[in-house]
Parts: sequence; structure tokens; C-alpha cells
Amino acid sequence: PKAIVINKGETITFINKDSTAHWPASNVHPTHTTYPGSSIEKCGTADEADIFDACGGLEKEETFSFTFDRKGNWPYHDHLRPSVNGVVTVK
Repeated sequence: PKAIVINKGETITFINKDSTAHWPASNVHPTHTTYPGSSIEKCGTADEADIFDACGGLEKEETFSFTFDRKGNWPYHDHLRPSVNGVVTVK
């Protein structure tokens, strides 16, 4: 979605319903560092499970879940198509 409002501690699951791969990640493209602690450089490391970054394209019906533990407005994008974006507001 373009925008979603959730409470702190809630989890969002991105589900690819498209036939094309999508890679949800924190802004800013291409570093993915807007959400605190996130960075594309952490993909493939022990820290990967704790970042707002799918760390790869999701094929049709694949999912990526992330639990937001920080309040704020957290913009995100599709790393494969950066013009596809939205924002998660955490209260």
C-alpha cells in the first residue's frame, strides 16, 4: 500500500501478488538506511533478520515480514523499481 498505520511492535508482511519480482526495503535507495539499524550492507550477514530489507527479490507469492519497534514515519520502496514506494507510520 502507499500508506499504512500500525502500532509499535506490530508486524507487516509484504506478499508479492505480481508475476514480477519485488524487493521491499527501507528508504533511501540504494542504501536502505532510513529505518534505524537497517542497511543493504547487512544483507547476507547475521544482522539480516533485524533489518527492514527483504535482501532480495520476492517471487510471486513469496513474503517478507518485519516487526516495527520504533515509532515514526518509515518510507519504503521496491529496490528493483524505486519509483514504487510507500510509508509505514508507527504509533
